Amino acid sequence: MKPISPSLNELVARLGRWSAGRGPLYLLLAARFRQLIDEGVLAPGVLLPPDRRLAGALAVGRTTVVAAYDALRQEGRLVRRQGSGTRVAPAALTPGPRVRETSNPLFLHLLDTPDDVILMSCAAPVEPPPQLREAYRTMTLPAGDLGYHPAGLPALREAIAERYGARGVATGAEQILITTGAQQGLSLLTRLLVAPGDGVLVEAPTYPGALDLLREAAAVLHPVAVGPDGVDVAKAVTVMERHRPALAYVVPRFQNPTGSVLAPLAGRRLVEAANGLGVPLVDDEVLTDLAFEAGAPSPSLSPYGEVIGVGSLSKVVWAGLRIGWVRGPASLIARLARLKAIHDLGSDVPAQWVAARLLGDFAPIVADRARTLRAGHDHLRAELARLLPSWSCPPAEGGQTLWVRLPHGDGVAFAQVALRHGVAVLPGATMDALGGSTRCLRLHFVLPPDVLSQAVDRLARAWSEYAPQAASTPSPPAASVTLNAIAV
Repeated sequence: MKPISPSLNELVARLGRWSAGRGPLYLLLAARFRQLIDEGVLAPGVLLPPDRRLAGALAVGRTTVVAAYDALRQEGRLVRRQGSGTRVAPAALTPGPRVRETSNPLFLHLLDTPDDVILMSCAAPVEPPPQLREAYRTMTLPAGDLGYHPAGLPALREAIAERYGARGVATGAEQILITTGAQQGLSLLTRLLVAPGDGVLVEAPTYPGALDLLREAAAVLHPVAVGPDGVDVAKAVTVMERHRPALAYVVPRFQNPTGSVLAPLAGRRLVEAANGLGVPLVDDEVLTDLAFEAGAPSPSLSPYGEVIGVGSLSKVVWAGLRIGWVRGPASLIARLARLKAIHDLGSDVPAQWVAARLLGDFAPIVADRARTLRAGHDHLRAELARLLPSWSCPPAEGGQTLWVRLPHGDGVAFAQVALRHGVAVLPGATMDALGGSTRCLRLHFVLPPDVLSQAVDRLARAWSEYAPQAASTPSPPAASVTLNAIAV
């Protein structure tokens, strides 16, 4: 079977923080390629990008790439032939991965060895609230409990169901599945509902972790653009009418990454259309509690019809508390529970007991997190306005991220320069299945103010290095839609 070569953006993402460390850039680049080849991530026969294209994406001189390729050619790891390009050598016999591995920079940065790079790529609280520490300190587990709860601890399922009820969405415990974070919830839904070749409606841009799961499932993506007021509902309805996708995935509240909020009337229309056409609609509710203004109405899609909700405590409490959930019809939850049992027999029970206790008095935790995020949001925007005034940075109403547009250049290439200045950012192109958002970056404001200031200072120095070169180079055209993404 002919090996599948990664796209340019996928390869750049897999290279990760290749420029960290000491020594000439070409040696650092060669070392990272060597690791990917030896690990089998780049399989024998894989075609690598031409020198100039890779150099442009990495924001380095062409000679850096040429020297790295030549070093690996001399080692026997690459074969370079005029007219046929640069390929991983057949002698590199390490078998490639049998399943699709992530090329998502968000996850890859977490897997890299900790260093001095400030991670503006992963938005999650860096400190758990004191209530979490206290709950663990005073936790007592019941006697006589086997500890296996594939569908989730009954007390936690009840507590989450009651929260939905308080929002006006009548929910029973049998409609709740406890998962190891929202990512597992999305993974289980994808495994259950999406077969290879099935269509899935996604927003463009959207949460990259969802794109990873859908691509692993060999889904055909039907991306619909997101604007300042959320997803284009009229276009989404057209997609559902034309393609009848197996699933539709949306983030209506503080959309990840743009921060937009879908209006209630638009949300109602989306739900009614999905229900009428028989398309399962997944509402990613992970950020729904993070409104800056106290008492802000929640535009949850659940009151408007049958919706599958996916939530978690990772953004309000702490990412290390791996507690998420899926809310849906009892019959769907029962099927998901049987699927989850195959994989892990149930999520961590002590963490579930702690989560149930926290939900008993959750309002103060939410209010404290919202105040902290609002302060971080205002501080980050002020620092960007001071040091990077040419960047477009609209305010958000909640959530954790800003959607920044560069005045020129390419987000993937700039992210490489930013890494060399000690800060990791998410390029917009890695989150956009339409092939757009090439000038955009996702920045989060979860870090303490002094760290945010340091991050912006590093970004400003990176921009000073990158901007003159980018201003004199025509911007690359929007990437063509990948083979597993079909535009409307």
